[in-house]
Amino acid sequence: MDFIISNFNSFVSLMKTFTISDFIDIAITSFIIYHFIRIIRETRASQLVKGILILIIAYFLASQLHLVILSNLLNKFFEFAVITVLIVFQPELRSILEQIGRNKLSKKLNPKAYYKYDMVGIKEKKDCINSVVEAVSALQKTKTGALIIFERETKLGDIIDTGTIVRAEPSVSLINNIFFNKAPLHDGAVIIRGDKVFAAGCILPLTKNKSIDPNLGTRHRAALGITEISDAIGVIVSEETGAISLALGGNLTRDYSKEHLKNKLDDLFFSDVEEIDIKKYFVKSIRRFTKS
Repeated sequence: MDFIISNFNSFVSLMKTFTISDFIDIAITSFIIYHFIRIIRETRASQLVKGILILIIAYFLASQLHLVILSNLLNKFFEFAVITVLIVFQPELRSILEQIGRNKLSKKLNPKAYYKYDMVGIKEKKDCINSVVEAVSALQKTKTGALIIFERETKLGDIIDTGTIVRAEPSVSLINNIFFNKAPLHDGAVIIRGDKVFAAGCILPLTKNKSIDPNLGTRHRAALGITEISDAIGVIVSEETGAISLALGGNLTRDYSKEHLKNKLDDLFFSDVEEIDIKKYFVKSIRRFTKS
């Protein structure tokens, strides 16, 4: 009973010194820890954390039981563990930092870095999407395999370097020619940057997710792989069935119709776009300049 009263009194004393700054400190730390756990639990880094916790427990027990050799061995391990973790889990750590950079908070803090188009830019992007959808529909009818990647905020320069620069206006004939089964670039991915077919024949990293459908082919695995490490959108046409699939955030949704695919792409690109009337913007800029 005395133990409970003593702890209660200690708690009351602690609460009397509790300030708003302490609350904010605890809230921010909890938020960071929560999101860190959410991010790492779906990567190999989750196994790393489990392993480190086991070693920490082993180190604590070795110290308590006065196991000198084991304690010294674990102590030396922890001295170099940080460098080892950075080297071995560089891809996972990079993915975590990219996810942090792509979250909603970072977009609100820097809205200009995200999607803002003037009215001309919106029309060009919509024309690009329409051309891709028409081409994908044509490829579906002939069961011609295709993989088209829409670059978004995360730049894919390292992926583009693996292919051939095209930098052309998208059209049904262009995309169909690229993915014609005897064409030299048909096995790789097409990268759409802005409103242009920027590169073709690009090599993508394959997904490391071992729980996906084993019947998925290389195109689907590549689309999942690139969307796991970036915010890109992947559109895939199956060579076996002609089915249209869409990859986003490491997830695959399948069996899209032409209309469904167009609506989905429009929603992904334009749902939170701030449209700017370029003429009104130009007039306002002139007025501000003349006043100054």
